[in-house]
Amino acid sequence: ADAASLDRATFERRKRAVQRGRNALDILDGLKVGFLEGDIDPSAIGRLKSSAEGLRQSSGDSGLDAVLAEIELRVEVELAKATLR
Repeated sequence: ADAASLDRATFERRKRAVQRGRNALDILDGLKVGFLEGDIDPSAIGRLKSSAEGLRQSSGDSGLDAVLAEIELRVEVELAKATLR
């Protein structure tokens, strides 16, 4: 593989990691609204669990991975809170 294809693969891996992080944050926002309105969507909890698994994949960028780890921690906390309700 040449340098250009490696750079493209790295870019695509980072892009997918950012999308996974954004997806998790969007689901968290929806869950927060549900909590505030007293209407928790059980499917959102399932989507949140699925998104947490995707956050563990390495992006190849240590800074991005650190941000994703923080998002994952927030997801895990919210999942724990949801099971207590």
